[in-house]
Amino acid sequence: MPDIMTEPTTTTSSGMPTSLLSSAQLDTTTIEAVLDLAAKMRSDWPAPKRTLENRAIALVFEKPSLRTRTSFDIGLSRLGATVSYLDQSASPLGDRESIKDFTMTLERYADAIVARVRRHSALVEMERHASVPIVNALSDLEHPCQALGDALTIRTVYGRLKGVKVAYIGDGNNVCNSLMLTMAAMGATVTIVAPSAYEPEPSILSLARERAEEAGGAVHLRTDPDAIAAHDVVYTDTWVSMGSESERDERVEAFQRYRVTKDSMNRASVGGKCPSFMHCLPAFRGVEVDDEVMDGPGSLVYEQAENRMHAQNALLTMLLSTNTHKNGANP
Repeated sequence: MPDIMTEPTTTTSSGMPTSLLSSAQLDTTTIEAVLDLAAKMRSDWPAPKRTLENRAIALVFEKPSLRTRTSFDIGLSRLGATVSYLDQSASPLGDRESIKDFTMTLERYADAIVARVRRHSALVEMERHASVPIVNALSDLEHPCQALGDALTIRTVYGRLKGVKVAYIGDGNNVCNSLMLTMAAMGATVTIVAPSAYEPEPSILSLARERAEEAGGAVHLRTDPDAIAAHDVVYTDTWVSMGSESERDERVEAFQRYRVTKDSMNRASVGGKCPSFMHCLPAFRGVEVDDEVMDGPGSLVYEQAENRMHAQNALLTMLLSTNTHKNGANP
């Protein structure tokens, strides 16, 4: 089981964590603040205020990416930052040199490290040794930047997050974990619909339920695909994530009933209004979702892709505006 980091090591006086490894590190007030700034940055695009002038950001990627790499690279560059991409796909963290040495060297050059890793435990160790913010750009456990972009997308469409009903159907994976933690904190109702063998991480599910109770929302866990009925949003993800390719055949068989089709979207409608459809991409069309849903009028998949960038821009701006380096190595 992957290591879990559900509490921040340190927070600033504003309540912002010094690093972001888990969506659990952002409380309701902080999420709202990130989304407010992200919405402002989106309205100013393509010429946002250069909030990261003279900052350097390192992107450390053990996994391939289209949206994550490009959204960070172009987004942060537009804010004035220098962005350096390190492809670690052929040299996983900890193989060539210790994660401690890697991190403590890299922080001498960069004001923040954004890492897309195979193991969440690598992020935890990086944060342990870092004097600069570490940002989770995807791990096997969570995807907090995706959840922030998704929350921004839903809030833009519905004008709020509290009371919005979101059904996530499919694999209870990293995207599911962060989505449920984030939306629960904002008072939404989240229904996770997954086969019993593919449910979300139990400790994260429990924490999400606690956050929902505090915020006036709810988190439900169901196995029946028909449980997506009467929701504002239907969200799915690939059934075969990076790292689980060897399980492809058994996963495709297990998830057949969880495929999102036009008929299932109609069953999910509220008062005759078809729900919005969301997918973090890449999508396997004709597998977890049909073309007519992906390309349908309720599809928000490309808005999600754009909003990732604005949410990340806001997050890094806030992290770096409140961060004080531990060892004073960076100005």
